[in-house]
Amino acid sequence: ATGGRRGPRPAPHPVHNLLQGQPDAVSFPRTAWLASARRALTAAPHEAFGPGDPRGRPELRRTLADYLARVRGVRTDPERIVVCAGFAHAVRLLSGTRLLRPRMAVESYGLDFHRSLLRSAGIRTVPLPLDADGALTDALADLDGVRAALLTPAHQFPTGGPLHPERRAAAVAWARESGGLVLEDDYDGEFRYDRTPVGAVQGLDPDRVLYLGSVSKSLSPALRLGWMVLPDHLVDGLLAAKGEREGWTGVLDQLTLADFIESGGYDRHVRRMRQQYRRRRDQLVAALAERAPHIRVSGIAAGLHAVLELPPGTERAALRAAAWQGLALDGLGGYRHPDATTPHRDGLVVGYATPPEHSFAGALDALCRALPPEQTAPEAEGP
Repeated sequence: ATGGRRGPRPAPHPVHNLLQGQPDAVSFPRTAWLASARRALTAAPHEAFGPGDPRGRPELRRTLADYLARVRGVRTDPERIVVCAGFAHAVRLLSGTRLLRPRMAVESYGLDFHRSLLRSAGIRTVPLPLDADGALTDALADLDGVRAALLTPAHQFPTGGPLHPERRAAAVAWARESGGLVLEDDYDGEFRYDRTPVGAVQGLDPDRVLYLGSVSKSLSPALRLGWMVLPDHLVDGLLAAKGEREGWTGVLDQLTLADFIESGGYDRHVRRMRQQYRRRRDQLVAALAERAPHIRVSGIAAGLHAVLELPPGTERAALRAAAWQGLALDGLGGYRHPDATTPHRDGLVVGYATPPEHSFAGALDALCRALPPEQTAPEAEGP
């Protein structure tokens, strides 16, 4: 006997990548980057190919000091900038200094990968509640044993929205009064669409705020280029933790990035991508307004992703439907701290920067087909 007719199978491999955190790889500025690499290699002094400086190349640190002051309001000098391979590398280095132990405050929604990094270093993370104005930093004073707080003030990850000015001030005040440290993860500060980018919290107190940045969102995560802007009293300890040269970043990429910034290529690229990502964001909002007006979109004033707020109890079903449509994307629940006390929020985290331009319309169509219809009955989430 023959079996019954089966429904369509989910796509074996995602057709459309809507995962957050990745820029459009097709738009990497190959020609301009190659020109900078040639100039940098030609102009590099002989000593650039020697043992080097654990801080990173002075050309890049000088360029970063000027750029970050101009664009992000960071107050620093080249001697307090340490080049690293990105955020995860920075966290590993900081964990080795014992500055973050025994407990560290983090936002109640964030990357589990970051929490795992801290946990593997013996650091317990304590969730700070969030609302529409960002983390409730007033609560820091009530957390026993917390010596540091990791915040995403420019654009809370992943829920979106900047940290309210009063809460920025409260975080700095806590660090001053307690002798603590604020780690500022400025992961996509250049991409703000509807108003001027908010300045870095580090500018409020360079002695109590450690600023972290990279090119993973603006250029490519494959470059493995990031930086730490350190309070002066932490530089020596961090360099000791950095250790042998195997943990240093490649010289040629550092010199190339320095030239790329100095020549204006970086600013031009960011402006071009800001326009492209704003256009994609607007397409996403328009598609949802037409085909799923009951779905609220948040976190869209900046960054490379949006949060689609779903009816309670529908996140898992929406993720299953997305898989059937050939979509790769995350549910908001996967970013929630396991010890968070605030209620669970159902949602989808949609990375609109990742798909190549030619396939973005198809990705939006598949996304709209995967969303729950209005007045869908809640589905029990289970334990």
